[in-house]
Amino acid sequence: MHTYSIASMAELVDALDSKSSSFGSAGSIPARGTKTQGVGETVVKTVLREISLSTFFMSKILELLCTEYENVYGLKMKKDYSTPKIYHGGKDYDLTKRWYVYFSFRHPETGKLVRQNPIFAKFNSLYKTKKERLTNFNILRETLENFLKDGYSPYKNEPIENEYSASSALDFALELKEKTVSPSTYKGYYNRVNVFTKYLKGKGLDIANIKSIDKKIVTEFLNQTLRTSGASNRNNYRQDLSAVFSVLVENDYIEYNFIEKIKKINSKPTRNKTYSQDKVDEIYKELETSDPLLLLFIKFVSYNFLRPVEVVRLKVKDINLKDGTLTVLAKNKAHKTKIIPDILIKELNKLELKNPEHYLFTPKGVGEWVREESGKRTWFSNRFNKVKEELGIGSGYTVYSFRHTSITKLYRELRKQHSKSETENKVMLITGHSTLVALQKYLRDIDAELPEDYSDLL
Repeated sequence: MHTYSIASMAELVDALDSKSSSFGSAGSIPARGTKTQGVGETVVKTVLREISLSTFFMSKILELLCTEYENVYGLKMKKDYSTPKIYHGGKDYDLTKRWYVYFSFRHPETGKLVRQNPIFAKFNSLYKTKKERLTNFNILRETLENFLKDGYSPYKNEPIENEYSASSALDFALELKEKTVSPSTYKGYYNRVNVFTKYLKGKGLDIANIKSIDKKIVTEFLNQTLRTSGASNRNNYRQDLSAVFSVLVENDYIEYNFIEKIKKINSKPTRNKTYSQDKVDEIYKELETSDPLLLLFIKFVSYNFLRPVEVVRLKVKDINLKDGTLTVLAKNKAHKTKIIPDILIKELNKLELKNPEHYLFTPKGVGEWVREESGKRTWFSNRFNKVKEELGIGSGYTVYSFRHTSITKLYRELRKQHSKSETENKVMLITGHSTLVALQKYLRDIDAELPEDYSDLL
């Protein structure tokens, strides 16, 4: 549509004076260049003048009306919500990310569109393929849009809540945990959460809203665990369930982690005993002929102060014979570099260390071994148990005991020449404990330092 000013309309009228047209026969417009005469010319001029004036005033009136309408009814001219959309993990439809429906709604006080809480439903844990998720999230999106069209307001109505069953929520938390912890740690989470889920199922609570699982329910489960398998196992369940419920808090499934308020109870852990030096010599002598591979495994525990699970993680690429160092994934999940004492360098020089991806310890020596870490550790433990049985060594002595024995010996030898604090600092550097407090607790647990004879005080 064209808008004409008064000046342009006037120019059009004046143009008629030089190039006017006349009306020919009734109802027809003469051809261009034909001069009008008499009344016809006057009528045309008059009409155009009236049009120019009426167009001007009508445009002004319309402008005023629109301005006033916008001032009074402006908010009503705008939608109260944005069209709901689906976040589907990006352009690649990443199924490892949480998909959701999102939208904005106009705040009744500010008049501005405000982003509302995303809606996940249970679809991320229930549907594992792109097609399934898209289908169900589209249904959710369309349903929400219909609600909004029908007048739903998050500021007037009850909010649309995410409803998650206990079972689906726990499965979701496990999925996230699997991405952030080691396979052996995840296995512990998986097994304990599954036992808890079965407990809930037995009470008909596995399909209940996760928000209905409260402190009383978890406490009853922990009490049952205490009665059937002891305090230590009960505490392990408490710790793992708390870690999983923390994931649910972080992802807005529940408001807070009440398991943190459940106290850990005192337990009597089974402690690995320390060998006497005579017993160490006896075991070494036996293994030199019967099982050199197991003996080398034990020496890595004894001389490099590694835990058995850390030894089974070692690959050829982790060993640097030139610098006399090795890199190991330690208990706290940090890769640490430790020196290899000469006593072990001599042993390693006898091995064929060509393939960097080969494990240092397998049932047949250096090579490939497809098995989870806990299974590898158990295999060597069982192999040692047979030797222990042949030598008549009692319970409480394990492969781990060699680490305790060597650290105790190291500490006592250094203590003969240095003060307590100096000795602790030197031992900490060798063993790889992350903090002095952790080392001190460990030394107390293995009775590394004993008092001098106090007979003269009695």
